[in-house]
Amino acid sequence: MTEQAATIYKILLPMKRKPGLSTQEFREYYENHHAPLAAKYSGALLRYVRTYLEPHPHPETGEATEPPYDVITELWFDDEATYRSTLQYLTTTKMSPEIVEDEKRLFDRSSFCILTTVERETDLDAVREALKS
Repeated sequence: MTEQAATIYKILLPMKRKPGLSTQEFREYYENHHAPLAAKYSGALLRYVRTYLEPHPHPETGEATEPPYDVITELWFDDEATYRSTLQYLTTTKMSPEIVEDEKRLFDRSSFCILTTVERETDLDAVREALKS
């Protein structure tokens, strides 16, 4: 039961679509153009994940409000040194002109936010099995 859980380091980038783009246009452009372009510059990543946010009606008011972000982009690392160097790069260096120009077509760049997480996952099956003993 003392088996060490894997550590995953993540950089989260919540972002809002550029005004005038529909949700569908935003997602299609991100998946078909921006994600492949970003992948070109992402050789050290373990995973590159885009989590699109879907607003739903509030149970009391029935309103589905516009979320502050349309997507949370996740950059996954299993190596702390690579994670830290990527974070250092993202927070102190302007991205390549090719990426910046493409982001201007897609995002409200003033909405950018950089967050980090250190994720630990419990192997629930192993814990449950150990608890049976």
